[in-house]
Amino acid sequence: MTAGKRKNAWRETPLVESVNLSKAAGCRIFLKLDNLQPSGSFKSRGLGNLVQQSLSRCKDPANAHFYSSSGGNAGLGCVHAANFVGRPSTVVVPISTKPMMIAKLRAAGATQVIQHGAHWSEADRHLREVVMKSATARGEEPVYVHPFDHPDIWQGHSSLVDELATQFIEQDIESPPDLIVCSVGGGGLFNGIAQGIHNQGELWKRRTKILAMETAGADALSQSLAAGKRVTLPAITSLATSLGAVQVCERTFNLAQQYRASGMLHNAVLTDAEAAMGCWRFADDERMLVELACGVSVAISYGRRLEAILGRPVTSDEKVVIVVCGGSAMSVETVESWRKQYGGSHPVHMV
Repeated sequence: MTAGKRKNAWRETPLVESVNLSKAAGCRIFLKLDNLQPSGSFKSRGLGNLVQQSLSRCKDPANAHFYSSSGGNAGLGCVHAANFVGRPSTVVVPISTKPMMIAKLRAAGATQVIQHGAHWSEADRHLREVVMKSATARGEEPVYVHPFDHPDIWQGHSSLVDELATQFIEQDIESPPDLIVCSVGGGGLFNGIAQGIHNQGELWKRRTKILAMETAGADALSQSLAAGKRVTLPAITSLATSLGAVQVCERTFNLAQQYRASGMLHNAVLTDAEAAMGCWRFADDERMLVELACGVSVAISYGRRLEAILGRPVTSDEKVVIVVCGGSAMSVETVESWRKQYGGSHPVHMV
C-alpha cells in the first residue's frame, strides 16, 4: 500500500470477459465480480466508505456503535465494515429475511440481529425510533448506517467505475464500456455508477450508458419514472428481497430522469421467473451462485432480452459490463428449486 493512502474496507474485484454469456447475448459481456467483496456483495464499497467516514466524524470513536437496517446484504456490508474499524454493529432486518442470512449476519460478527417489520422501511423505522434511542440512553454513540441513501455510500460505490477504467486499460481495451448493467433497489449502486461515469470525464459521459434492472414487485424506480414522480410501493411482492425498497431515494429518481431524457439510461423490469433463470443459467455457465437481485441483471444475456430492452440488434463488438452484485443468500438447493419451479422460457416484461 502506498504510504499515506487509506486502506479501505472493500477490495478491488476482478473484471472478466465471459465467453458463454457473450455467445448468448451476441456482444462482449464483461462481469464485474462484486460478489467477491468481503461481505459477499457490492455493499462493501458504499457501506464500507460510510462507516469509515462516519467513524472519523464521531465525537467519541471508541464509543461508536454502528446500526443498520437491511434485508441482509447492506447489513453484512455494515458488519464487515464495523469489524474492519474495530467497532460493534447491530442490524435490524424485516421478518421476510431468510434464516440463512440472519445466521450469516451473526456469524460475521453482528452484536445483535433484530427482526422487525414486513419490509425494509418498517425495519428502518424501528431501528431509528426504538433501537438507536435505547442505545443513546445506554450512553453509546450510535451511528446510523443507511443502506443506500447517503453521499458517502455513493462515493464508495463509484470506486467500481474507477476500477473498470483501470481494468479496461490493463486488458488493452481502448474505449469505455457501451453499457453498464446494474440492479436497482433503493438506488445507491445506480447513484455510485452514475457518479463514477461522471468522474471519468467526457468520453465516458458521452459513451457509457446505464441499464437499470428491477424485478416486478420491487420496481419502485420504473413505476416512478412512468408516473413522473417518486412512487411508494404498497408492498414488496417480488422474491428478490434484496431489492426490497418501497421507494428509491430522491437522488436516484432525479438522476434517472436526467439520464433517461438524455438517452443515457435504459431501464427494464423482469419477472422473478426470469431472474431465477438468470441465476441458474449463470450457475451453469460461470459456476457462481447469485441472488435474484443479481440474476435479473444476468438474465439480459439470455433469450435476446438485451436486444428487446434496447429496441435494436446488438453488435459483436459492443462492450457490456454486468455488475455481479451479490450472492450471500444463495445455496445450490435454492437454485435447483427455482430451475424446477420456473424452468422454461419467459417473455421480457418491458417497461
